[in-house]
Amino acid sequence: MRASVTVRVPGSTSNLGAGFDCVGVAVGRWLRVTARTARASAGPPVIVERRGSLRALDVPPEADLVYRGFVAACRRAGRPEDAPKPLMLTLESEIPVARGLGSSAAASVAGAVAANALLDLGLDQAALAAVCAELEGHADNVAPAIYGGATLVLPGAGPDRGGREGRGGQGGLVITPLIVHESLALVFAIPDFTVETKRARAVLPPMVPHAQAVAAAAKSAALVHGLAHADAPLLGAALDDVLHVPYRRSLVAGYDEVTGAAREAGAYGATLSGSGPTLVAIAPRERATAIADAMVRAWRGRGIAAESFHVGRPAGGYEAA
Repeated sequence: MRASVTVRVPGSTSNLGAGFDCVGVAVGRWLRVTARTARASAGPPVIVERRGSLRALDVPPEADLVYRGFVAACRRAGRPEDAPKPLMLTLESEIPVARGLGSSAAASVAGAVAANALLDLGLDQAALAAVCAELEGHADNVAPAIYGGATLVLPGAGPDRGGREGRGGQGGLVITPLIVHESLALVFAIPDFTVETKRARAVLPPMVPHAQAVAAAAKSAALVHGLAHADAPLLGAALDDVLHVPYRRSLVAGYDEVTGAAREAGAYGATLSGSGPTLVAIAPRERATAIADAMVRAWRGRGIAAESFHVGRPAGGYEAA
């Protein structure tokens, strides 16, 4: 057993319009976790120190997703008794909480990776992805946090008849990398309010009409091709989602104004990042700054403060040292 390990895990954006629950992209906003052992004591099983965007998080240490990810990885490896007590966790995050940028997925991945490295559990990336997706519930955010880049997740899919499978495939999740054209930028505008994922999930209907499902499938294909080729018409169609955004947009004050401002400033389109309230635009890289400013101004016009950032390429996956 090592004395300590430090893990760095990226945030992520998911859905990107028509990629609902299956497309995710790693974003260069990071969660850093240091896990270290301490001398045995009769105290609590875990002691957590939170910094950065996590400072105001009011969650009992044993319920923290980083710790839950740590314990889940130990169970997956068949070594639940090996989790040190007490475990000392120092968490520092640049990822806004409950804003649609994968903070929960990053936390579960960071905990699982920390356990894997600290205790030499021997779990590969596919096993880590399965553990964290089961724990956190959003494989489309977990996959880019682990593998980096842009990913497509097929839940419940196994290898094909020829025995081929995407990376991560174990008869449960098949995780496949997607290409993002080098000319594209992702532009994020983050308002100063939150939308809980449970609330955003609750507004979705249990079923949609067949014609709507057909349109959603076509737009999903448009998203994959549009990202790879920077195809403006396809990206515009893909970001005009019909499967989840129509039901969630009312939860985000200023949605229409901010996405409209992004398009007017030169974006191919804009939509929810995850379940929101962060909005993300896909744009030519040279227009990214102007689009970010336009999105923030549009929210300011609604009396809502917001911050923005943009990335020209997806981030890499987790690191452990």
